[in-house]
Amino acid sequence: MLPAAALPTPLTVLDEPGLARLGMRLLVKRDDLAHPTVPGNKWRKLAPNLDRAVAEGRRGLLTYGGAYSTHVRAVAAAARALGLASVGVIRGEELAGAPRNWSLRAAEEAGMVLEFVPRSAYRELVAGGGQERDGFLVLPEGGSNALAVRGAAVVARELAAQLPDLGERDVVCCPVGTGGTLAGIAAGLPPDARALGVAVLRGEGYLEREVTGLHRAAYGREFGNWRIEHGHHGGGYGKVPAALEEFAAGFERRHGVPVERRYVAKALSAVHALAAAGGLAAGSRVTVVVTGLPDPAGGLSRS
Repeated sequence: MLPAAALPTPLTVLDEPGLARLGMRLLVKRDDLAHPTVPGNKWRKLAPNLDRAVAEGRRGLLTYGGAYSTHVRAVAAAARALGLASVGVIRGEELAGAPRNWSLRAAEEAGMVLEFVPRSAYRELVAGGGQERDGFLVLPEGGSNALAVRGAAVVARELAAQLPDLGERDVVCCPVGTGGTLAGIAAGLPPDARALGVAVLRGEGYLEREVTGLHRAAYGREFGNWRIEHGHHGGGYGKVPAALEEFAAGFERRHGVPVERRYVAKALSAVHALAAAGGLAAGSRVTVVVTGLPDPAGGLSRS
C-alpha cells in the first residue's frame, strides 16, 4: 500500500542577510518532505498519474530516464507499493552489462525491469512520446505530462493558503528539468504572483516550448506569469562546479536544510545571483520550492 503524503509541506522563512540587505525575503517550501518513498516534485507529478493507472486497471507503469534518474526510482517505488509492475527504459545500452550504480540498483530492488537502449534510439522514443505496451501506463521522461502539471499546481494552492497575501511581490522559484513543475506552479498561482524557473540543463528556447506545450495540454491555454533563467545550469545537466558545491554546503550549514545538488542548489544559487545583479525587484518575497532530496553520500553523478 502506498503511504499517504504529508501535505501541505512546510513553509519556512530563512534569515539570509545578503538578501535582506537588498530588501528581499527568502522562504523555502519543503517539498522534499512530501512523501516518504516518492519525495518532492516526483510525488506531485506522479500522484494523479497513479490515480489514473489504478482507475483504469493498468497492470504496470513504463517510463524513461537516465542512469541516475530520480523519476525512474520514484516510479519503481510507487509501482511496488501499489502492486503494479514497472519497466524503466534507460538511456545507454552500454550500461546493460555494467555494475549497477546506486540509483539503478534501487530501482531494480523495487522490482523494476530495466531495459537499456542506445542513446539515439532513446532520443527517438522520448521525442515520439514513448512506446505503448499492453496494460502499461506510459509516463514520459521526468514524468511531465498534463496530469503531472495539475498535480504540481497544488504546490501553488498550498502556498496561497500558507501565505494569504501571496501576490504582486511574490516570486515562486523552482528548478527546471522537463518543465512540469514550473508549468504547474505558474498555473496554480493567484493573480500577480510570478513563477521563476531555473534551468538545470542547456535548453534555452526548448524548455520554454515544453512549458507552453504542457500548459496547453493541461489547461487548453497559455500563461504569461513565468520565465526561465538559463545562466545558472553550471555547465549542463548533472554538472556541479566547485563554486556551486561550496554555495550548497554553506547554505546547509547556515540553515540546516539538505540541498540536492543537481536541481535545488542551482535554483537557490540563482536566486542569490539574480538578487545581487538586480534581476529580482527590491522588496520581493522569494519562495524556493525544494523539489527533492540530496543523493546518498558518494552517489552524486556529475556527468
